Amino acid sequence: MKKLTIATRGSKLALWQSHHIKSVIESHFSDVEVELKIIITSGDKILDVPLAKIGGKGLFLKEIEESMLRGEAQMAVHSLKDVPTVMPKGLLLSAITTREDVRDAMLSEKYPDIASLPQGATVGTSSLRRRMQLAMERPDLVIKDLRGNVDTRIRKLKEGEFDAIILAAAGINRLGLSENVGYFYPISLDEMLPAMGQGALGIETINEPWVLEIVEILNDRNTHIETAIERGFVDTLQGGCQVPIGVSARVQENGEVVVRSILGLPDGSEVMGESIRVSIDNTEGVGESMAARLIDQGAMELLQRAEAMASKE
Repeated sequence: MKKLTIATRGSKLALWQSHHIKSVIESHFSDVEVELKIIITSGDKILDVPLAKIGGKGLFLKEIEESMLRGEAQMAVHSLKDVPTVMPKGLLLSAITTREDVRDAMLSEKYPDIASLPQGATVGTSSLRRRMQLAMERPDLVIKDLRGNVDTRIRKLKEGEFDAIILAAAGINRLGLSENVGYFYPISLDEMLPAMGQGALGIETINEPWVLEIVEILNDRNTHIETAIERGFVDTLQGGCQVPIGVSARVQENGEVVVRSILGLPDGSEVMGESIRVSIDNTEGVGESMAARLIDQGAMELLQRAEAMASKE
């Protein structure tokens, strides 16, 4: 019997994701026993500072990756949107699972959608990308930073600290929390483009043949195509969560892939982006070339200004 250890954060969502992958692996491999090792990360400890100021989503991965490199675990299960585009030496992004809902969602006790929020309503989000697109649609809103796990964020909403909060729909769906609030409104891609990889799980592993053989069953082809485009786009722009970037690649039933992007200043006052369609057989380098075209139009300068604006807040 082989033992496979998954390093995981202790939040409800992280544990749900790791238990889900554990059950899939054990259902396919009767000779593999999977255990979970809970790790407290820097991102879990620092809750009073916006992510963009303290190094971004990578703070949730550092200690987990160090544990894997020490040989204490062979695998980690991440929300793919949190995984940087460059992997540490010795570790691999070995599988990407079938996507859940890619959209963001608005949760509110009183208001059914963004349009119904009253003038000057307070909205909570920790994402510069969401902040930018909210400000474009509703410049009158007061957008405040919101940190903590999903339960903490919903509690702050219910206590009246916010009129609405914005979270990834996938996490709410996975935890079955949509009924816990008055209104759960998945935001259409026409209103808000998601983060790269949103809705998919990224399986990070050590570079061991027996581990790579196991995780092969977790891969989803269409999700792999979509997220490779999205990650290529963000990687070319050298963008993490310190800058506002939204990107969506969606495989269509007719064999096309629709790719849309947006980037700009956190206050939504300046944005740029692109929308294209390509054949599913011709997606190599699509994200990178879309980013290159935007770079030619001044995207890097715009993102530098966005980073400077975010660091001052």
